[in-house]
Amino acid sequence: MERASSKPLLEICIDSVASAIAAEQGGAQRVELCDYLAGGGTTPSAGMIEVVRQSINIGLHVLIRPRRGDFLYSPAEFEVMKRDIQLCRGLGVDGIVIGALTKDGSIDVAGTQALIDAAQGMSITFHRAFDLVSDPYKALDDLLQLNVHRLLTSGQQETALQGADLIRELHERAAGKLIILPGGGVTPANVQELVSRTGVSEVHASVRKSVDSDMVYRKDYPPMSSNRVLSEFEQLVADVEQVRGLVAGW
Repeated sequence: MERASSKPLLEICIDSVASAIAAEQGGAQRVELCDYLAGGGTTPSAGMIEVVRQSINIGLHVLIRPRRGDFLYSPAEFEVMKRDIQLCRGLGVDGIVIGALTKDGSIDVAGTQALIDAAQGMSITFHRAFDLVSDPYKALDDLLQLNVHRLLTSGQQETALQGADLIRELHERAAGKLIILPGGGVTPANVQELVSRTGVSEVHASVRKSVDSDMVYRKDYPPMSSNRVLSEFEQLVADVEQVRGLVAGW
């Protein structure tokens, strides 16, 4: 989904219908829908994809990742991903977000090509598996040969701002043949500096707030999750005001 504008396109990473709606209300032009963000994101359910697609009019990209952890996948895992991609295509998803590596830390060119073939013309983003490759320049060349549309990266650093120098270099090397999409620690306070330093045309962010449950009766034990950072009675949801702050920040 492209637009004619001097401002960067904003993509918000989400994991719920409520977050999808908040992202659109805040002025984002696209969302990346995931599940299990605490583990770096995995593929959401068919039901979640379908209801999100029905709930928003902006671009919808879906993460295709069968599990947490590294990006070295078995034949069975590739089969799962190909079937998830086919499902996304049938549900009206605009694009998919993929990433696969070889055991030596290179782009899995053959595996990635198989996923692209399954997408049959959908927009293709290669995700932050890129940030774990051994040679980012060779990896960029591989993605250009694969005709990937977009690369999500923090510049191989913890945050995109820390990786801004590499992001700018990748953007210049890509020369418009693919879009470099910086993501990782992007906030309303630093988005202007990030865009200025990198020259990119799209930005990826996850700006969430804690939302308290409407439950009246609350029982804290036994726990329903091994994640004890959040209680059972709160959820992290995209924050409309922070999304608006990102849009206003550049």
